[in-house]
Amino acid sequence: MVHAKRWTLKKHFVGLPTNSDFELKKVELPPLKDGEVLLEALYFTVDPYMRIMAKSLKEGDMMMGEQVARVVESKNSAFPTGTIVVAPSGWTTHSISDGEKLEKVLAEWPDTLPLSLALGTVGMPGLTAYFGLFDICGVKGGETVLVSAAAGAVGSVVGQIAKLKGCKVVGTAGSDEKVAWLKKHGFDVAINYKTVKSLEEALKVAAPEGYDCYFDNVGGEFSNVAITQMKKFGRIAICGAISVYNRTGPLPPGPSPEVIIFKELNLQGFIVYRWQNEVRQKALRDLLKWVSEGKIQYHEHVTEGFEHMPAAFIGLFKGENLGKAIVKA
Repeated sequence: MVHAKRWTLKKHFVGLPTNSDFELKKVELPPLKDGEVLLEALYFTVDPYMRIMAKSLKEGDMMMGEQVARVVESKNSAFPTGTIVVAPSGWTTHSISDGEKLEKVLAEWPDTLPLSLALGTVGMPGLTAYFGLFDICGVKGGETVLVSAAAGAVGSVVGQIAKLKGCKVVGTAGSDEKVAWLKKHGFDVAINYKTVKSLEEALKVAAPEGYDCYFDNVGGEFSNVAITQMKKFGRIAICGAISVYNRTGPLPPGPSPEVIIFKELNLQGFIVYRWQNEVRQKALRDLLKWVSEGKIQYHEHVTEGFEHMPAAFIGLFKGENLGKAIVKA
């Protein structure tokens, strides 16, 4: 008999999540039925979107999220024992799946790359960067791209892909360590938004003629300032708004309608799961190729131990992670 450990939502978040908002439970899993597999988690992801999605949970429900897992018992011929998959199983050490929502790690995955990248640069965050930049922003070589939260799981990939395509890239981050990482990995300009006297002036100096594309990961007052720096017909991919996820009071006012109208800007929110099937597989292969060739560098902020899932999640909102936040089982 297999027992699974699960992190559940003990009570809904008010402001910044705390350890007391979570509860660790142990459950006994039933025997497998025909067509099912038993999964054992290897790596977990923690992501800012979980802060918002948790609103849809009932207190006592398990936290949602993807994991890289190994099939340890199988009654499904499509997923024999030993198969490595990405699974939307949530915050649990073991789970049972009928195989429908499992995605095998790419067959060409090299032994030299950690499997945890399937939750990061060659997974959901990398795909978010890829499709947001190409399909939402429609970026072209020679353009100027602004990326907020540029040292995060998504932003770090956005900037590097934009550089691969011949763009000038300006990234912002919240520490000198993160700024140094951005500069080391090809960003033309990197700005610590917490220490500059004027964000507006810093963005203007970085790109006096303005920005063709803004990849927005933070929202709030930062984005209100950034949007004023757009060129006419600029495109804005709204990926996230981590700066306001923990607010308990009124949200800040949005960007100036006059700027959007008279600059004829295109703002579009998006969720990566729009892109499926072959376009998704091509994007994953592109990302894996770029990483394997050293054209895209990655950095993982790894927390050891399933018992530390809440702490890793809370750390996202304190800016503790450089690159992708991962929890190793």
